[in-house]
Amino acid sequence: MIEKNKTINNRRLIIRIKITVLLASFFLLGNAQNLYTIDASVVPSPPREGHLRLGGEGRDGHSIYVNNKFITRNGKPWVPITGEFHYCRYASRYWDESLKKMKAGGINTVATYVFWNIHERKEGEFDWEENRNLREFIRLCSENDLFVIVRIGPFAHGEIRNGGLPDWLLGKPLVIRSNDPTYLAYVERLYTAIAGELEGLYYKDGGPIVGIQLENEYQHSAAPWALTYPGQPHDMTASERDLAVTQEGVGIAKGDNPYSQLGNDHMKVLKELAVGKGMVTPLYTATGWGNAAIVENESIPVTAAYAYPFWTPGRDISPFFLYKDMHRNPDYAPVRYQPEDYPVFPAELGSGIMTVYSRRPIVEHKSFDAMINRCLGSGANGIGYYMYHGGSTPKDGAYFFSDEAYGLPKISYDFQAPVGEYGQVREGYYRLKLMHQFLHDFGDRLCAMQTILPENASIIEPENITDLRYAVRSDGNSGFLFLNNFQDDTVMVTKRNLQFAIHTGQGVVKFPLYETLDLPVDENLILPFNFDMDGVKLMYATAQLLAKGGDAERPFYVFFTPDDGKAEFAFDGDIAIRKTDALAVRKEQGRTIVTTASDKAEFTLIRNNRKVDVLVLWKKTALDAYIVDMKEKKSVVFSDNPLIHAGDSITIYSRGDNTMHFEIYPTSKYKVDAGNATLSTRRSASNSSSAYTVAVPAVELPVSVTKVSEKKFMLRLPKQPTTLSNVFLEIDYVGDTAMGFINSELVADEFYKGVPWEIGLRDFMQGDTDQEMVLYFRPLQKNATYLKDLDPKTVPDFSGAPSLFKLQGVKYIPEYKTVINFK
Repeated sequence: MIEKNKTINNRRLIIRIKITVLLASFFLLGNAQNLYTIDASVVPSPPREGHLRLGGEGRDGHSIYVNNKFITRNGKPWVPITGEFHYCRYASRYWDESLKKMKAGGINTVATYVFWNIHERKEGEFDWEENRNLREFIRLCSENDLFVIVRIGPFAHGEIRNGGLPDWLLGKPLVIRSNDPTYLAYVERLYTAIAGELEGLYYKDGGPIVGIQLENEYQHSAAPWALTYPGQPHDMTASERDLAVTQEGVGIAKGDNPYSQLGNDHMKVLKELAVGKGMVTPLYTATGWGNAAIVENESIPVTAAYAYPFWTPGRDISPFFLYKDMHRNPDYAPVRYQPEDYPVFPAELGSGIMTVYSRRPIVEHKSFDAMINRCLGSGANGIGYYMYHGGSTPKDGAYFFSDEAYGLPKISYDFQAPVGEYGQVREGYYRLKLMHQFLHDFGDRLCAMQTILPENASIIEPENITDLRYAVRSDGNSGFLFLNNFQDDTVMVTKRNLQFAIHTGQGVVKFPLYETLDLPVDENLILPFNFDMDGVKLMYATAQLLAKGGDAERPFYVFFTPDDGKAEFAFDGDIAIRKTDALAVRKEQGRTIVTTASDKAEFTLIRNNRKVDVLVLWKKTALDAYIVDMKEKKSVVFSDNPLIHAGDSITIYSRGDNTMHFEIYPTSKYKVDAGNATLSTRRSASNSSSAYTVAVPAVELPVSVTKVSEKKFMLRLPKQPTTLSNVFLEIDYVGDTAMGFINSELVADEFYKGVPWEIGLRDFMQGDTDQEMVLYFRPLQKNATYLKDLDPKTVPDFSGAPSLFKLQGVKYIPEYKTVINFK
């Protein structure tokens, strides 16, 4: 018995030891830093020039040129940040407001389609009035210091009827999208009409038009002709010669194209026609993905990435969040050009997507900045969004210009975009704003840097949620470390205790040394190393650069970290630190290391009597930051509401709340005037910021709904108070499709996506008479094909019924607006 008890005790001891060892191992592994090493010491080859017949100068002496790596503006590397906004899909009286929103969001270039069938509805009769006034739209872009790329077609797509080709063209004895002389004669007439609207607005004339896109997805994709019958296979808007290689939507090319040279020839003919009509710009672009045709050495082949396509059978995990060298291996390869000959310019990054009746993909807005991080880390030196601003597709009486053959909404072209159909500013807008400001202030440094990938980059699959995804762009000595922890249609895991050793020509940069660096799920970071901060060398930071401001005498730099995160900065040499909110300052081995742990932490670097201020934000605060030029000095304005900036004023918008807050960094020295609104000062968490509260009179908007039938309801729209910017009608329902009618005319529609339907009412509340809106719904079907696209939490319990409809609530949400002037 004694021996038996002894054996049992020994076994228990061994088990306890094993458990202790396992727990210790788990603890150590959980807290040990995971070291990632990468060699960034190779100096990139210089840009190659002269082979591209692109570029030009304006009469004002400004210039734009293109080499094989990047675009230059006035001799300095420049990153176009292009947002697609279709003028004809938005009310012209609000164009200026929306362009200012885009500018505030960091867009510097607007891309817009000219849809042939919308302007020439009847053969030989062009309409450029009201919402079709292309010239006025471009004039407003110029007024807001925005460049323009005009997408002149003739084919566009854009989810417009026939891809933009007029119905009457189908009845002509010609072959579309080919060198058929009769077809080209009609294209020439179109180009003549467009050129008449653009005259004097080109970059060479001192205007904003820097680019022309020729055609769209030529010999790659097409749209269905709308003249079709239910159940009939799509009849695509491509020449019969190209039908075998034509696909629906953006994708990888289907085999070899025996007519590729003919395709390139056609693109060249289109360019010659455009130039012959006076459409001369520094940049010409052509969609280059999926083996589409370009004008070799005369157009930039732009790329695309859609993580949530509606044209695929179902959800799929995309490759667009994995780093690669896009300068050698573009997305949707193979391509028809030599990638190393051109800069990498993704011009259609899917910041949103449309839904069609049978497919309703829901876009995660955290994907927007994650995709930009990935593209920049992969070598992109230009970015563009389709769409950046949503809208409403126009109609002509009962004739709808939306792509009904594809089953799109007849009116809504919201696209789940950063700026919605009615001007709503969404999460993706704020997230992209962080990336854009980084590119505005530091993109010129990034452009000359090459992409360097870790050894495992080529073998990581999109389904891999555990391995760290990272890349470096470097000039051999300094650069940026790119980290991404987002993937569409799956859930990543937090990457903890990260540490990096980056080999450069100036030695190894190893960081962090004291604080842990974690990368939360769905987040991304861009971290600088060996970065020159006005004469002070930042060896590394575990915070992302946001902006540079101030002036030459007293500059400041703004960084941000993931929420609640600590930031560690290492500066070369013995730097004096005026410690305000720094958690710790260490000086060792010729370095000065500063750690911060709070939001809006501040410290000042002092060397040779020169001061450089540093402001460190948490990301939730950085999302509220706007960089504005105020009194010839760059400042940061913080507001949790959308705002636009013009001259020495800002305009703040607020949904549902008549009280708005804003702060200015550094401390404002100017008189602040809010007009008829009530303005008061308040205490800021930052010692160097001025904080204010502004209030406008509250507006009550009661709603009354009359039930007409089980699926039809009527409500009386309020007259819009002059103090409001807009009124949003929010309809919470469960159903299939929804339509809104005023005076028996369809004015708004929606496909159910599991979230409330919003309608901006300011277009419908004009005049002195009250308006009535009729809402008509169709029930959700239990066997609907698109239920797989929805968030499972929004798919209702049918309780055995074949269909379901519920109207759960209707309310009005006022949008307030106030103008703040600085004197």
